[in-house]
Parts: sequence; C-alpha cells; structure tokens
Amino acid sequence: MAALGQGQRGERGLGASGLTLLKRVFYPAIAALAPDLSLATRCILLKRRQIKGSEACAIATAHILLQVVAKDKWTNVDHLISRIRSVGSELVMAQPRELVVGNVVRRVLGLIRDEALEDRNDPGSDSISDLREASPSPAQAPTESSPAGKPIRPPGLNLLGSFARTQSMYHLLSDPDHAPPGSPQFGSGTSTPLVHAQNANVYAFRTEIIEGIEEIMDEIKQVDEQVQAYSDIVIHPGDYILVHQPTRTVQKFLAKAASKRRYTVFLVIDPPQALADEDAYASFRKSVTSHGSVVVTIMNAGMMAYMSRVNKVILSARAITGKGEVVVDSGAAVIARAARELGRTVIVLGGVYKVSPESHELETLVEWGDPSKYISFSDGPMVGHVSVRNAVSEFIPAEFVDTYLTNLGAHSRDHLTGIITDHYKEEDINFNLAGKIER
Repeated sequence: MAALGQGQRGERGLGASGLTLLKRVFYPAIAALAPDLSLATRCILLKRRQIKGSEACAIATAHILLQVVAKDKWTNVDHLISRIRSVGSELVMAQPRELVVGNVVRRVLGLIRDEALEDRNDPGSDSISDLREASPSPAQAPTESSPAGKPIRPPGLNLLGSFARTQSMYHLLSDPDHAPPGSPQFGSGTSTPLVHAQNANVYAFRTEIIEGIEEIMDEIKQVDEQVQAYSDIVIHPGDYILVHQPTRTVQKFLAKAASKRRYTVFLVIDPPQALADEDAYASFRKSVTSHGSVVVTIMNAGMMAYMSRVNKVILSARAITGKGEVVVDSGAAVIARAARELGRTVIVLGGVYKVSPESHELETLVEWGDPSKYISFSDGPMVGHVSVRNAVSEFIPAEFVDTYLTNLGAHSRDHLTGIITDHYKEEDINFNLAGKIER
C-alpha cells in the first residue's frame, strides 16, 4: 500500500501534461512487453503501432503463438497447424507491413511440421496420429455379447505402442497372476492405455513445440550480438563509414569495431531530428567516440558532398525479401542510390528472421505516417491546399545492395533463396497469411 501511495503521489506531482504523457507513452510500452497479453490486445497494439520495430513485433508474435500451443486444446497436428494459421493471419492483418510477423508464423509452422515428422519416424514412440488411428472404435471394442467359447483377441503390443508395452511388462513383473490390459477379464477396458498414451504424447509434443518457439525467440534476441561479431571483418582502420538513422543493431556493430580500431562515421539525419531538443543519437555517438573514433553529423540533403570520401554504407533492414529488396527507414533509399552511382559498397544488417519468403508489390510496403514534423496546422493556407505525405519506410532495390550481413554471416543476393529454403517449408511459403495489402 505504501508503494501504491508513493506511485499515486508521484503521478499527481507530474502535472496534467506529464500524466498524459505517462499514460500515452509509458503505460502502453509496458503493456506491449507483457508476455501474457491476449491475441485481441496484442493485435490492437500492433495496429496502433504501440508495438513497433522488427524485433518487438517478432517477439510479440512468438509470444502469442507460444500461448496458443500451450493453452489451446488440440489433439492432433492438423488441428494445431490450422489454429496457428488462423491466429497468424490475424496478427499479420493487424500490421501487414511488418513482414517479420508472417516470418515468425511460418517458422513456427515449419517447427510443428518438423517435430511431427520426427515423431512419426521415431520407431520407439507413437505419434499423435498413430494413436488416434489405433484407438478402438465403439464397434470394434470387445463387449459382453461376444460369442461364447471364442476368446477375445487382445490388441498386439506393437499396436498399443511403447507406452502400452511398458505398462504390460510392469504389471507382469510386479504381479505374475495379473493379466495384461486387453485380456478377456478386462472387457472393454482395452482403450485405457491408449488414452494415457495419447495424453502423454500430446504433452510431450506440446513441450517440444514450446521449447522450439523459445529457441526462435532466443535467436531473435541474440541477433545483435551475433551480427557484431563480423564487424572486425567489415570495418578496417581509417575507413569512412556512412550510416542513416542507426538502429541498435548498427550501433552495436560499429561500437564493437570501434573498440579495436579507429575510423570515421558520417551520421546522416533528417532536419527535424537536428532541430529536436533531445539528441536521439547521443548514446550512439558515445559508444563510437569513447574509443577514439570520430562521428560527423550531416543532413540528408548534404549527403552527396561526403559520399566521395565514403568507403562503405551500412544500413539496417526492417525486412529483406527473397529477391533481395530491402525495406528500410525513409531516407535510406536515396543514400543507397547515391552509393551505387559512385561505386560505394552498401551493406545491409539484419537477422535471418527478417528474410521474408513473401512476394509483394514493393510500393505496398511503403508506410506513410504523420506529416506534422514537416508542416504544422499553424500554416493554415498550406495545410488547406497542399497534400503532405511523410514516408516512414521505403524499399531499396536489390541491385543497390552488395552484401547482406545476418547472424549467419555475409550473403550475396543469390544466397537468400537458400536461407529461405532452410528456414521455411514450401507449403507455408505458398500460404498467403494476409492477402493483398491495401495501400
């Protein structure tokens, strides 16, 4: 109660504007990170962009699918796959331009198929489908009305599976006079071991899928650390590196390189960011300059004046298509085009979970946002007569990118197909989760 009272007094001390900011920004951010949110709540957060960014959207998707596997009532693989597809479609439609949502759904579907295939191929275990087929139907179950003098044949131990064999051997060893389940004295009780075996297999299968989803989540969280391990190979002493609105992945990549060698970074930002009261890239500058490297801030309009000195352009991907196109923050496409014209190397950083097998019309992947940072309502005549559009994301054609650097290493455009084949099943690649994205 004391802590609650302190929190309430703290909120009263913020004032009206501070409390409004707290409720609009801080509370939704905490809610977005909660692992036990319902599907409807998480879809709303995706639509409102309160969950945003590739990593956050991918983790949120994995959390929801993990809850479906753990809490939904399903008894066979087909039912589980159908449920995952249904929930995945809702999540994709909530934010269709975040391709990582569909990627994670397909990864989970592939995980389920792999575990089911491994389960069926394992000679020492019974798959869920095998147990379902082996369960005796009411018409086949032995009854009291069987012809006299004709013994009822118990089901074979091979049919019952390893669980039934274990139970039968246990009873025989513990009590020699005890007949195994399925003998005439048990009557219609022959299905009892099958029920227990099926429940045991569903539980084991559920556990395997949950562990697999947790491994996917761990893989997503470890992308930054794995990508930065290649910084020593990419960045050389004395290099001039150009970055655009660096994400955390780019920041860690450059900070790791700066810890061992000295180089210069050209940081390209938009004019509204330069005029902002707070420096959005203060931590980036500190992480790079603390070891002796230099950061030079330039406006995107004057970027061409520095491009002739640049050795490499490093960009962070929101998503990477199978053909090599890259979805990036707005403003990065013109940098990639300028680097292409001057023959500079363009390197795109992103985890494997961002490589999408989906094929879209690239124009539909462009996201438009609030134009208020470029024009305000105080410019009355202009607002009433001019349509202002602010692109939040855009795409880079594949021919403008030289190298794709993921947590699995460096790849060329032709290697992306192999990544897709290794991480997605063909039946899931062809399955359209969202349909056509409306512009």
